[in-house]
Amino acid sequence: MDTYLVTGGVGFIGSHLVEALLKRGDHVRVLDNLATGRMRNLDPFMADIAFHKADIRDLEAVRIAAHGADIILHQAALPSVQRSIQDPLLCNDVNVTGTLNVLQAAREYGVRRVVFASSSSVYGDTPTLPKIETMPTQPLSPYAVSKLAGERYCLVWSVVYNLPAIALRYFNVFGPRQNPDSDYAAVIPRFATAMLAGQSPTIYGDGQQSRDFTYIENVVSANLAAAAAPAHISGAFNVAAGQRYSLLDLVAQINTLLGSNIAPIHAEARSGDVRHSQASIEAIGAAIGWEPVVDFHEGLRHTVEHFRMV
Repeated sequence: MDTYLVTGGVGFIGSHLVEALLKRGDHVRVLDNLATGRMRNLDPFMADIAFHKADIRDLEAVRIAAHGADIILHQAALPSVQRSIQDPLLCNDVNVTGTLNVLQAAREYGVRRVVFASSSSVYGDTPTLPKIETMPTQPLSPYAVSKLAGERYCLVWSVVYNLPAIALRYFNVFGPRQNPDSDYAAVIPRFATAMLAGQSPTIYGDGQQSRDFTYIENVVSANLAAAAAPAHISGAFNVAAGQRYSLLDLVAQINTLLGSNIAPIHAEARSGDVRHSQASIEAIGAAIGWEPVVDFHEGLRHTVEHFRMV
């Protein structure tokens, strides 16, 4: 039984990690400033966790939360490519300086491993598919740069300070508890809630852009596998389903689940958006034995049912 610190634990991904860890019987701490997460995500678990309302930009607060932790799952960040374009300084402050604070606190208190939430956005818009970890990184937004900087800090801390650290490059994570109301909401909750209400979803661009949509259970299982990896393993690994679907495919799949025939509305494409994204997941399988546990179709069905009920 280990003690885990989940930064950003009130958020979509973080709250699912908290739930999974508690089910296993681990001790769980959460550090979150509630800037983007929704407290109701943790309502069922509050009696079983130690909650630190604090900002990862506050090094002393991170130290307090990290003291005595065995493993840190670092999910806290300001998400969204578009938000980072609008406010690059804030993006850097939270995502880069905040990550540096987490690594420093982990080093000071002898944390056994850090697992860092990175992003497929570090690859940029290179035409080569699938994306392989050995490819050159070409970030196209401040958000992508901040995630790549976090990865590099993790690598340096593993080499210079002997702190095992794994960065997981998430590919378009979706599932229950994802906030559909934010201006920066991911595409699946936005589409699902709009179409459940009988409204046309908005696609920025022609809809042929494609994504490797990754259901939340896959991300949770990848974090747990990374946390349990042998101490000599560090580096960056893709976490994805290994398949891609266009936004038009997504609309069609939701229509099938709903028994509807709702057409999307098209708007101007947005700067910084990647055209196509698909991952190779061979490296993470070889390194730590991880593979997806839920495919896209099953995950989408679970997600639509969740939003139907809320």
